[in-house]
Amino acid sequence: MSKIQCPLAYIKTNIMKLKPEQLRRTYDTPSLSALENKGQVRAKSIIGQERAVKALQFGLGNKGHGFNIFVSGVPGTGKQTAIRHFLHDIAQKEPSPGDWCYVNNFTDPYQPRRLSLPKGQARIFRNDVHQYVNNARTALLKVFESDEFARKRESALQKLRDEEATIFGELGNKAIEENFVIQRTPLEIIAVPMVDGRPMTEKEFVGLSQEKQDAIIQKQEAFKEELRQAARKIKGLERQTDQLLFDLENKVAAATLDDLLEDIAVKYETLEDVTRFLTDLKSDILEYLHEFIQFKAGNQGEEAPLQIKRDGNIPRRYEVNVFVDNSKTEGAPIVLELNPTYNNLFGKIEKESVMGNWVTDFTLIRSGALHASNGGYLILPAIEVLRNLFSWDSLKRALRNGEIVIEEPGEQLGFLTTKSLKPEPLPLQVQIILIGSPQVYFLLYEYDEDFKELFKVKADFDTTMDYSEENLADFSAFIQNVCKDENLLPLDTGGMGKLLEYSHRKAEDQDKLAIRFGDIIDVVKEAHHYARKDNTPQIGATHIRLATAERLYRSNLWQEKIQEMIEKKMIFIDVAGKETGQVNGISVINLGDASFGRPNRITASVSAGGAGIIDLEREAKLGGPIHTKGVLILSGYIAELFGQDKVISLSAQLVFEQSYSEIEGDSASSAELYALLSGLSGLPVRQDIAVTGSVNQKGEIQAVGGINEKIEGFFDVCQLMGFSGEQGVLIPASNEKNLMLKEEVVDAVRGGKFHIWSVRSIEEGIELLTGVKAGRLSDAEGKRFEPDSVFDRVDKRLEEFSQILRQTAPPRVGGRPQRPRGRNM
Repeated sequence: MSKIQCPLAYIKTNIMKLKPEQLRRTYDTPSLSALENKGQVRAKSIIGQERAVKALQFGLGNKGHGFNIFVSGVPGTGKQTAIRHFLHDIAQKEPSPGDWCYVNNFTDPYQPRRLSLPKGQARIFRNDVHQYVNNARTALLKVFESDEFARKRESALQKLRDEEATIFGELGNKAIEENFVIQRTPLEIIAVPMVDGRPMTEKEFVGLSQEKQDAIIQKQEAFKEELRQAARKIKGLERQTDQLLFDLENKVAAATLDDLLEDIAVKYETLEDVTRFLTDLKSDILEYLHEFIQFKAGNQGEEAPLQIKRDGNIPRRYEVNVFVDNSKTEGAPIVLELNPTYNNLFGKIEKESVMGNWVTDFTLIRSGALHASNGGYLILPAIEVLRNLFSWDSLKRALRNGEIVIEEPGEQLGFLTTKSLKPEPLPLQVQIILIGSPQVYFLLYEYDEDFKELFKVKADFDTTMDYSEENLADFSAFIQNVCKDENLLPLDTGGMGKLLEYSHRKAEDQDKLAIRFGDIIDVVKEAHHYARKDNTPQIGATHIRLATAERLYRSNLWQEKIQEMIEKKMIFIDVAGKETGQVNGISVINLGDASFGRPNRITASVSAGGAGIIDLEREAKLGGPIHTKGVLILSGYIAELFGQDKVISLSAQLVFEQSYSEIEGDSASSAELYALLSGLSGLPVRQDIAVTGSVNQKGEIQAVGGINEKIEGFFDVCQLMGFSGEQGVLIPASNEKNLMLKEEVVDAVRGGKFHIWSVRSIEEGIELLTGVKAGRLSDAEGKRFEPDSVFDRVDKRLEEFSQILRQTAPPRVGGRPQRPRGRNM
């Protein structure tokens, strides 16, 4: 058989036992005092967010089409604080937008008209209109009650009376000649027969003979045509007089209204829409002059057919609805809308109950956040916009079309609604700032084709910042400023040091500081409570330590329950001795407000066969895809290391013992491989060492998450069951900088009760766990592995399995050997 060179190159094992100083970054008082002095000079409102700050500096104020901003980041990173800080400075330098009003459309009341006025002029304009309408009614009443108007009116009426008298005189003379007298009723003019110089009564008429009655009736019929002609002349004269009086009233009213309108018209002559409205207002008063004069302020009553509602100081149709008032706005408006429902964003049309019916008009149009922020900036929580029906689609439509449309939400669904108003849309010029998580941003970018066109600027807020003297000074100054702003006790140097250590712990990195200040400030507030109870003037290290401990205690009930079951041997975990094919892995349980490490017994059973490495968690549908991938990687490692000169025939089962929920992640893949190598080599593994770390196909140990919780989880179990002085945890070397262990763990390491080892490869880890060398290539001796090493024993065991499989292979069928059932690796 030709010699096959194994491609896997082995590095020299270099197992590192970590020193106490490597397990936690700490701060001394002198260095913190110097940092605080520096921070007092250079206090900043936003720290550690250079990328986001640069994006905001570019985006805010850039109101080109589509240059709206999505601020991405997890809660507590200071997104709202940063945005408000930048907007305050930018908005102060921008001009304030003008005011907006809605007024009656006298041509079509169902489509109210918008009016744009300079800043602060809307309320003044409304008062001017009120004053004009009130003065107009007073002036008209005065004019119509004046002696001059009475004389002109009386002159017109007298002329009518004179002409009527002439007609009746001529008609009366003819009637007397025929022995009749003319009488005028509300309905007609009639000729009544006379007797003895007076009108004949009906009794007298009945008492006449039939012949005389017929003669009188015949004369009346002959006289009727003249009576009709006279009636038509009189009606014509009355119409001419009414038109004359109407023209007189309109002429007098128009002159009066023009005199009153002159001052207000000059005031707004540069505003074309306002001037047009004032002209239409005057024309409407003239059209409904009598109803206007008869209007009485405060008189409640049914709405008139001409939509002159009597429920205010002036007729409602002449009201001015001050829709957007920016009189008190300094610079561009900044609006934060935390509940972006459709109505809160786009406004609404309210209704009133009148005589049992819902009615509305232009005075009941209410503005929304888009109107209030028009000409400035609108800050919205992205997830809330998406949750509220109609809000997201309507917001995109408004940004695309550049206008704000107020409509009934039901109309967008095609529902039948009562007839309502369609106010004239307002032009939109606003910059939208959406605040949301990275997940929301990526989902919108991927699945909403409009999003990338409408939100072209992304400001990404980080959760950590680099450890540096400058950042430490900024952190210290920021915390002290927050304490001052929120009336909290200041932190002394010891308290600041412990808070910085807590920040490192949250960042899970000795070279990074967590800047999720929402959570950090909560710790400060809790420490403030304990400091007040101790009557101390400052928050010290003891108070920060107590606050973090109490926060953990309030949330770790289930951790204690699990530890209790381990102590009572209900959950099997060995912390002493050695076992073959058995390793203590560590998982992290996340309960939302708390996460903690839990030791898990991982076992491997091996035998000859062709099934390969079986993940029982996957078979039971309890293993997630990442965990399954981690187990499959083990097959690649075994095949490359031991399958260069033979076909590997192996059946192995890996399982997390006493695990009854889904397992996800690959951080236990190295522990599973150690268990597999132990089972194949027959070498027992130390049970006083727990293992974490993922592995790749080359045998390199890779970093994992939750490293501190995992170490502390096994530490707590060892402490509970008694320290032996040999216990510890095996971690990836690449996780060394992630260590920010609790002080009691560091103290135990310093006292020799507990140990932390870091390894870079499977070879280093298996040597520590078994006490036997892993084994290396030895080309000079013609051997693949060193004799009696772990790998040598595994190689020999796999060769035995191959021989067993060949010996038990089924007979040939049709001249060809029948392949065994199962899965080869």
